[in-house]
Amino acid sequence: MEMSSVLVVGSIALDTIENPHGKRENLLGGSATYVTVASGRSISVHVAGIIGDDFPPEGLEVFRQYSDDLSDLKQVSGKTFRWGGKYTEDMDTRETLFTELGVFSEYSPQISHTNKTVPIVFLANIHPALQLSIIEQMEGNPLIITDTMNLWIETTKNELLDVLNKTNILLINEGEAELLSGTNDIEKSAGKLQKLGPKTVVIKKGSSGAILFSGGEKISIGVYPVRKVIDTTGAGDAFGGGFISALASGGSFQDALINGSVLGSVCVEGFGIESLKKVNSGELLKRERFLRTCFFS
Repeated sequence: MEMSSVLVVGSIALDTIENPHGKRENLLGGSATYVTVASGRSISVHVAGIIGDDFPPEGLEVFRQYSDDLSDLKQVSGKTFRWGGKYTEDMDTRETLFTELGVFSEYSPQISHTNKTVPIVFLANIHPALQLSIIEQMEGNPLIITDTMNLWIETTKNELLDVLNKTNILLINEGEAELLSGTNDIEKSAGKLQKLGPKTVVIKKGSSGAILFSGGEKISIGVYPVRKVIDTTGAGDAFGGGFISALASGGSFQDALINGSVLGSVCVEGFGIESLKKVNSGELLKRERFLRTCFFS
């Protein structure tokens, strides 16, 4: 089965996370990081992003381990993007403590000649103007997967609509889908989102799983029962990384949902990307079989 490479574009950050399980500082984070680590264990990932000269060497080593091409990962003078968040006791909501864009505020992605022809592009959660810039630089007719968030829906909706018009697959959570579509009926919401451009819409429901809508097809999946949730930061991005790595490997939408759910379940079991880095293939296979048996047999 032929495998496609994926260009991942998104934020790369150093995170400070506070939750009922403790506080961690300078954790490797950002949407591109979670997508890369989740997908890079099984497919060829090319990364586009920006970091400052304060970025730790061990962070770069992670990208070398999980990526095949870092020619569009730019390191420049200045501070790496930093984010801090504090979670409530139930881990369902969080408060942003600080956002320091650093070098990310000046980021204007210039895609190298090699990466312009990559057949799949994952536009992780960043400003829609940057996402659109990437799309316009690509050659051929790549598969475009887009993730977004409520901030862009509320502040840069027109630019986001331009991105969605050129998107094949949209990944979005339930609250964002309601905000963008104007309805909390998940099926009506998906239908409205499909009319904006993406033929396939995946609505992520956090601890309740996800539903994929494509044409007239609807596929639902629940979650793997995790013993202890440690940190939910990046779980949606890890889901996206698992989802796209299955598609890039020639898998079906069902395979993609299963793989996304597997990687999302692993992600929440440690701070940052700790669990994603530690998990072995046997554990991933066990979770895949569980989800396949529970939801698709």
